[in-house]
Amino acid sequence: MATIDLAGISLELWEGGSGPPLLFLHEAGGFRADHPFLALLGEQRRITAPSHPGFGASSLPDWIDRPEDIAHVYLNLLDRISTAPIDLIACSLGGWIGAELSSMVPERFRKLIFVAPVGIKLGSRDTLDIPDIFAQSTASNEKLLYHEPERFRPDPAKMTDQELAVMLRNRETSALLTWEPYMHNPKLRHRLHRITNEALFLRGEHDGLISAAYMDGYAELLPNARTLTLPNAGHVPHVEQPQAFVSAALAFLNEKG
Repeated sequence: MATIDLAGISLELWEGGSGPPLLFLHEAGGFRADHPFLALLGEQRRITAPSHPGFGASSLPDWIDRPEDIAHVYLNLLDRISTAPIDLIACSLGGWIGAELSSMVPERFRKLIFVAPVGIKLGSRDTLDIPDIFAQSTASNEKLLYHEPERFRPDPAKMTDQELAVMLRNRETSALLTWEPYMHNPKLRHRLHRITNEALFLRGEHDGLISAAYMDGYAELLPNARTLTLPNAGHVPHVEQPQAFVSAALAFLNEKG
């Protein structure tokens, strides 16, 4: 992990792999460089993965309080990565940031993969499209996130003070970014028509947060999007099924138009 100055923000940044450039935007749990899918993906792509402002060791200026603000910051990151169009993989909260970003500058991207993204409102005003993660216990949320939660449950007793601090900071920033209005930007769905790139919406079959209906409705707002469901995975298929995830991602990214 390196630290760069970007738009006045001290941004933690990981880069690895080889091949055409790809921007990876992490979910609310934060970025971890030891996830196996990164090594697999890095066999064919040069990956740039920031820790969003307020996550990991990245600073959080007081003017950032919504995912759209982070998307504006990442306009500068795109200039650092490549002047030519690049690929994007964006997960959950990162999917929201990625949707905001690609709606601003669709020409800066080649192909897009949104993994169980949040960010839009599809249902009625008095119903939740996404379960309220802030009103539930950690154990209940783990069941929504993972197909096999016992495999990925963190053990605080085995974590360093720094790891604990990062975990709690990630949760605090997630609440700041997604709370009101909950998990969506009312304006975003009216901007998604600008994203004419080939896009893949992907979720795990056992995702308790993002339903198939929500993902399908999200994808329908983009002119050139398709959907895919991976078995034996929950909200973070790249973590639970790294081989299957990378195989599906690369098949889409390498597909000739």
